[in-house]
Amino acid sequence: MAYASGEQKPFTVNEFKGKKKAGIPISMITCYDYAFACIAEQSNMDTLLVGDSLGNVIAGYKTTIPVTMDQMVYHGTIVRRGAPSKFLIVDMPFMSYHVSVEDSVRNAGRIMKETEANAVKLEGGREFKHTVEAITTASIPLVGHLGLTPQSVHKLGGYSVQGREDDKRKRLLEDALILEEAGACAIVLEMVSASLAGEISKSLSIPTIGIGAGGGCDGQVLVINDMLGMNTGFTPKFAKKFTELFPVIKTALNEYDAAVKDHSFPGPENTFK
Repeated sequence: MAYASGEQKPFTVNEFKGKKKAGIPISMITCYDYAFACIAEQSNMDTLLVGDSLGNVIAGYKTTIPVTMDQMVYHGTIVRRGAPSKFLIVDMPFMSYHVSVEDSVRNAGRIMKETEANAVKLEGGREFKHTVEAITTASIPLVGHLGLTPQSVHKLGGYSVQGREDDKRKRLLEDALILEEAGACAIVLEMVSASLAGEISKSLSIPTIGIGAGGGCDGQVLVINDMLGMNTGFTPKFAKKFTELFPVIKTALNEYDAAVKDHSFPGPENTFK
């Protein structure tokens, strides 16, 4: 297929290593619905992630643990519908890959078949080596996730920066190498000390995607609601607001409310004869 001058080529799994080798950062954003997917489709974003963070952002859960396979498939499907040409990664939720390797491959396959995703993502290191090997052997591209792994928040004792102690630093680096050897095409590093994230990035031939892991990673991902400034609650230190949509939307809602109550809406231009 030929592309017109200036037209962006679709991102593929081969682009992960290619971008890293060329020193070109990879852009990734979470996306959970059709409306935002349609906007992302028209943007320059490289990749979209349907994260199980939808449990927090969309469903209002305190953790990602309650999120189900059906929810991930549903949101993955509608995001793909809105962004048909983007490289799409869908999270495997809690307990979808923890029971057995067979279940893990089956669930990863379901995500790929029903959402038309380009890859799945799972959390954890060496303990899931055989799972990663089995999924990638089944021709399913897989992205790893190390550092702060939200599905393990109770085991970790909360949301805190990972890899500051020497033993944990060593383990995270080893886990990254194990995931690469097992077949992962990229690794998300969440809330990892910047120095360790940089060291991991230099040690791998596959790219790292940072979220709260500093500028030494090969790419970055942010939760779309955070970067659009759509909430007024707690915002993580690593989440930069590139705009402030909350007050804009609130103002529009109040103006609509006022227009309904003072009978200025609907007007003649909004009414059928």
